[in-house]
Amino acid sequence: MEQFRKLGIIEPVIKTIEEQRFTAPTEIQVKAIPYVTAGRDVIAQSATGSGKTLAFGAGIIKECEKGKGLQALIVTPTRELAEQITRAMAVFSRYKPLRIISVYGGVSINPQIEGLPTADVVVGTPGRILDHVGRGTINLRDIKILVLDEADRMLDMGFIDDVQKIIAECPRKRQTLLFSATMYEEIVHLAKRYMNSPVNLVAESYVDASKLKQVYYDVPDNMKFSLLVHLLKNERAGLVMVFCNTRINTDFVAKNLRKNGVESMAIHGGFSQAKRNRAMDSFNSEKVYVLVCTDVAARGLDIKGVSHVYNYDIPKNSKDYIHRVGRTARAGHEGKAVSILASRDHDNFRAVQSDSSLQIECEPLPTFERVQLNFGLRREPRGSRGRDGRQGRGYGQGRGDGQGRPGPRRFQQDSHGQSRSGFRPRGGQGPNRSHYGQRSRDDR
Repeated sequence: MEQFRKLGIIEPVIKTIEEQRFTAPTEIQVKAIPYVTAGRDVIAQSATGSGKTLAFGAGIIKECEKGKGLQALIVTPTRELAEQITRAMAVFSRYKPLRIISVYGGVSINPQIEGLPTADVVVGTPGRILDHVGRGTINLRDIKILVLDEADRMLDMGFIDDVQKIIAECPRKRQTLLFSATMYEEIVHLAKRYMNSPVNLVAESYVDASKLKQVYYDVPDNMKFSLLVHLLKNERAGLVMVFCNTRINTDFVAKNLRKNGVESMAIHGGFSQAKRNRAMDSFNSEKVYVLVCTDVAARGLDIKGVSHVYNYDIPKNSKDYIHRVGRTARAGHEGKAVSILASRDHDNFRAVQSDSSLQIECEPLPTFERVQLNFGLRREPRGSRGRDGRQGRGYGQGRGDGQGRPGPRRFQQDSHGQSRSGFRPRGGQGPNRSHYGQRSRDDR
């Protein structure tokens, strides 16, 4: 515990750290905690799961006193992250109790209104915090410490104006701690405008690149889901995250995985908070080993034991790809990131591969059977744009295997070692459609 004590962490928190059996501080904790506990403003570039909560929580617990009013505010982009931080802060403050509550949308506001008058620390999302400010149910004038967590994600989600409004409600004389996985120009501008001579810190990725294997498969349009089922049934090691770009695809994939004997749960922003909490509880307790999710729902969650990440839909850029695959190969464990490409994914994948730091290998296709699908989900209108901005065809498009042949069949790559849909990485000009025909129903 001497390594933690040397950072300036107070004894009540050290006692909790001992009980949690932490063996050594993480890089961001070593770099940030001495400045945080000394009262300095800090800008820290650090990935999800790198130990940020203790990094800023150590200072909050040291400076705040129970019953002295609201003294610390932690602003986060998502409900799940707000709950996660609240639970972690409650653990770290066990021997110096503080009243810590979370405020976010999607749940009744009344319990929050009842709890805020006695809160010492509030963890919340920007919109709900401003809602309370407008109602007069939260008062930020005595804030000592303001934490902006996952600042880049708040920017991505369009919260920058809300964040600035929240900052304006806080006193000028305060400590501000900003944590972000990436540093946009807008974040730097925000820091210059609202922070007082901040210390700039960078922690290396918590992901061990030497232990992360990155591969992609290129499949005919009608075999994408079938390959996913095959891989999930034959490559299980630990917990698995499957990423989709839209809510409707997330529901579709999770439902059909269950139909095909793969226990899974979906999580996205369209769920009620209670349903999202149940999904996360089932996944974290390993009652369900596959979590199908969107980027927004999964960002910021620290989920341990993820052995595989699957990109069922390919993200639009390398930044989002890196955030996804960073869920695995953590803290010295092996991990694998798998991207499954149909023809509609080629443009996005070329954008991902334009990042020269990524080494994603083409994997030979195994022999696998086409599986049956259930199309009983709500359909997008024909020709409408989905949430990911691409032109949609609707779930009713296509028949059978794309050539009018229903029923199971096997698929394997050709004898030349190339996938039959013809994808050529890094700027190659593959055909728009594979010779297996137009996109069929299981290319969702």
